[in-house]
Amino acid sequence: MSTPHAIVAGGLGVIGRNLVTYLADTLGWRVTAISRRSPDFDTKATYVSADLLDETAAARALAEAGPFTHAFYAAYQEHDDPRTQVEANLTMLQSFVKGVEAASPDLERVVLYEGAKYYGAHLGAFSTPAHEDDPRVMPPMFYYDQEDWLTGYAEGKSWDRVVLRPDVVCGFAIGNPMNLSMVIAVYAAICKELGLPLRFPGTATCYGKLAQVTDATQLAQGSAWAAIEAPEGEYNLTNGDIFRWNHLWKRIARHLDMDPGEPMPISLAEMMADKGPLWDSIREKYGLVDVPFEKLAAWGFGDFIFNCDWDVVSSTTRIRQAGFGTTVDSSAMFLKLIDEFRERKVIP
Repeated sequence: MSTPHAIVAGGLGVIGRNLVTYLADTLGWRVTAISRRSPDFDTKATYVSADLLDETAAARALAEAGPFTHAFYAAYQEHDDPRTQVEANLTMLQSFVKGVEAASPDLERVVLYEGAKYYGAHLGAFSTPAHEDDPRVMPPMFYYDQEDWLTGYAEGKSWDRVVLRPDVVCGFAIGNPMNLSMVIAVYAAICKELGLPLRFPGTATCYGKLAQVTDATQLAQGSAWAAIEAPEGEYNLTNGDIFRWNHLWKRIARHLDMDPGEPMPISLAEMMADKGPLWDSIREKYGLVDVPFEKLAAWGFGDFIFNCDWDVVSSTTRIRQAGFGTTVDSSAMFLKLIDEFRERKVIP
């Protein structure tokens, strides 16, 4: 088989960055990534800028970079208005897929990423473990619009699609704040600098509920499998274990030589709003990389995760039966990522 040429939309997000690195630097694929920013790391991949909200401009950029054999869509735009969020994210996917298809006569597969919001994890308690064919919840939900459009558009084509549904993807990425591991690491660094315990900032109920995450490295491995080996369909892809925050949080605190204290519900978005100057002093004191405080961590995302007063568990039976059986110890993953953030001078 000739060397695959992958195109990755969202190439510097926590999903995309780790996927690009794995495909290009580990597997030796030819990789082109789309991002509004230039990469801040050495990679064999090529990065290009393309406005996916502009179908004509996107088609031009993809035609120049193609042809491609495999496409991965990990781009995302956040909007407060649900209708705008649907419209923007659907438009970007449509521009991407149409442009890739036009540039790639030998396109084999498109991989689309969703998440546990597909099952209503953002709305409240839902049936767990969630299975890929569970009923949908009340829209708007842009995952539904993207999946339905892609499924219909792929009908009768020479290429097909696979949908992956990770949850709370954790990995190394700078300047992409939608990363729970970074939220925890930066919060811990601020608490430690202020001489405070590492109190769980969410509700006491959430502290005891079951939770799950997806290691970005494992997701990259699963994405390569999805592109080449997986039967067409939808697959949950998480670490394969579940945990309770009241166990994991204490392990994180011990790893950082901190007292976990007792849970104390706070709004991270509110409490961190004035911590920019403090972080500037921390960065200077410890010689950390120069990342704007507002780009370090998505505090609102942390508030959502730490206030889920219900179990969040997805079944991984389908993906394991289909042939991808890799599992990750979530506790070990968090500790490893914290060490990596330290080594790379993102946190003290």
